[in-house]
Amino acid sequence: MKNSRLTKLEKYWILYDVGNSAFILLVATIIPIYFNYLAGSAGISEVDYLAYWGYATSAATIVVALTGPILGTLADTRNFKKPLFTACMMLGVIGCAALSLPTSWIVFLAVFVIARIGYNASLIFYDSMLVDVTTAERMDVVSSQGYAWGYIGSCIPFIVSLVFVLMNETLGITMHTAMTIAFFLNAAWWLLVTIPLLKKYRQTNFTELPAHPVREAFLRLGRTLKEVRQHKNIFLYLLAFFFFIDGVYTIIEMATAYGSSLGLDTQGLLLALLVTQIVAFPFSLLFGRLSKKYETDLLIKVCIIAYTCIALFAIQLDKQWEFWTLAVFVGMFQGAIQALSRSYFARIIPAEKSGEYFGLYDICGKGASFLGTTLVGVVAQLTGKANAGVAVIAALFVIGFVIFCQAAKLNRCGK
Repeated sequence: MKNSRLTKLEKYWILYDVGNSAFILLVATIIPIYFNYLAGSAGISEVDYLAYWGYATSAATIVVALTGPILGTLADTRNFKKPLFTACMMLGVIGCAALSLPTSWIVFLAVFVIARIGYNASLIFYDSMLVDVTTAERMDVVSSQGYAWGYIGSCIPFIVSLVFVLMNETLGITMHTAMTIAFFLNAAWWLLVTIPLLKKYRQTNFTELPAHPVREAFLRLGRTLKEVRQHKNIFLYLLAFFFFIDGVYTIIEMATAYGSSLGLDTQGLLLALLVTQIVAFPFSLLFGRLSKKYETDLLIKVCIIAYTCIALFAIQLDKQWEFWTLAVFVGMFQGAIQALSRSYFARIIPAEKSGEYFGLYDICGKGASFLGTTLVGVVAQLTGKANAGVAVIAALFVIGFVIFCQAAKLNRCGK
């Protein structure tokens, strides 16, 4: 790579990671704790609270997983990607702000599902923009930079929100008022840092506008599904991604809810997950640099193995210091596995079909998340033990690793 400096467009693309990561950090930390507060006030048990949170997360992800391929295929049409991205981003931003309104736990979950759909859908278009904002040889570094700055940048509104939430009594405000400030602050942050990308981005890889865009989107999707089956390397990669990213997303989305259901100290959980964000920043950058020296598939294998060990460790977790240890190790590999998986996929697909291929990618990613969070919820309710659901996650990492090895072998052979 002759020029390692980021271009202006690459920086603006990275900024969206900084914006949306503020929302997802809330989802991983403050939001489930606030939901626990609402559910507890309504007499909901800790086990049911964990299950309902998992079901709500699953509902949001499955909606996007089912609609993602069509949205992604439409986005490949000339000048369609940015308007679709903007609409989904705004749905997420408005939904985030609207979380301040409900006082009923079930209404709160409904609003959360809407906000989460907007967030998840926006990532289909955002991820596929990678082929427009940079070159193939820069994708690993740019993708890693996105996750890295997303992790550290999201800490700014999070720390401010944390001050209001944890010190609401000292500040003389109610918990609801503190949460309202947090939701509006993060929604504003998400929107403001996205504006530069909306102004600068231009879709350079596209298909021409057909007479009937929606009908053609379905036809193109059908052709792509047939094409994927013919390209065994892409098919196996998507299958492997489905399994190993399932564990990653489930750990991210259920960590605070899991720790809270075990009765761990709330402030300790929030601070531990803040440490995850801080640790993830340098390690995401580190893996981006390592990708210049080592093959991306090797680095992804290292991350999957590390996550398998993390999942096994989480099964017996019942102490605060163990949660802190878990938070540090998750931070070391979280950004790396997400960033490298995204850039690896972007390199093996046709650039002009990035939207529809990333729509399939989203099915495997968000669809896997639906499976993981649902399994955690179901197993927790069936056994009455929050720890039991975590055991399934480790098995999914092992399956993903085995299939990914086959996919990587085919990619090296150019098949």
